[in-house]
Amino acid sequence: MDKTKFLFMVYPLKTLILMAILCTTLLCFMPKKVCAEPLSDCMFKKLNEVSGETTINELRSLCEQDLSSVKPVSKADQAEPVAKRLEQDKENILKPFTLMAHRPNYILVAAHNSKGYNSDLFQLQYNDPTIEADDTEAQFQISVKTPLAIDLFNTFDIYAAYTNRSFWQLYNNDRSSPFRETNHEPEAWLQFNPEWSFLGFSNTANSLGINHQSNGRGGVLSRSWNRIFANFVIERGSFALAMKPWYRIKEDAEDDDNPDITDYLGHYEIRAGYKYQNNVFALMSRNNIESGFEKGALELSWSFPLGNYPYLKGYVQWFSGYGESLIDYNQYVNKIGFGLALTDWL
Repeated sequence: MDKTKFLFMVYPLKTLILMAILCTTLLCFMPKKVCAEPLSDCMFKKLNEVSGETTINELRSLCEQDLSSVKPVSKADQAEPVAKRLEQDKENILKPFTLMAHRPNYILVAAHNSKGYNSDLFQLQYNDPTIEADDTEAQFQISVKTPLAIDLFNTFDIYAAYTNRSFWQLYNNDRSSPFRETNHEPEAWLQFNPEWSFLGFSNTANSLGINHQSNGRGGVLSRSWNRIFANFVIERGSFALAMKPWYRIKEDAEDDDNPDITDYLGHYEIRAGYKYQNNVFALMSRNNIESGFEKGALELSWSFPLGNYPYLKGYVQWFSGYGESLIDYNQYVNKIGFGLALTDWL
């Protein structure tokens, strides 16, 4: 007599089910691709569908094949771009020693300023009239954040971040390819995720924080300022909009290296982003309305996939206006740059 038929004759059906559960549980401690709970459920369902000649191993194999063909859909996969980013943060937030992307991380291999960079301050600082900056340079930004406290009073989180933006005269061989400017920007903020909805938009995240930005230099090249800021993010579908107003913390006149910086950088910044498949289009507008469109700035960027390579994207950035860097906050810049992006806004 067939061994399987003998088992069905000798053991009641419930006994076989318990044996199947026991076998499945033991398999949990082995390196399998399919987790125990879905596998157990599948085996229960298939017991009434298979013939009496089916062995437990064959039953398990059928379920493993069915489960391996089903890809689970996470909340992050279903979410809008900003909400998806927040879901990804939640997945990493409790992992020790975790640094997460804050602002875009990118390198512009070549960024050309058609207006040219003013070298007067460098000539004055180093008493060298021969110093001249190239109009084309490399630029990169590194921006990371980490949680300081999570879900305080079941209401908000506390984050800290650091952003480094560097302007590298890579092609200036006459000056040994120096860094023309590096801006350091540490900040900390409270973050609320209210998930309010109105007119089809979701208010995904709101923040309140403090920000310091400086270039770490002395003399006539020194630049720094401190701000209290808020940030309000709404989104609908693949479109996201962020409004970021700020208030500059006043300094003593003798310590202020750039007393008129708000004339050029204003008191707010608006960012819009749109994600189409794996392309991200972003627009920044700063101080345009406030300055009567005389001392504002616009920035357009586009990150796009490089074939099927998942780790880097192509990146194009155009900037026109004032405040591209601290050293040039009062100098007009018209720049186009090309390079690679590791992360983007969305």
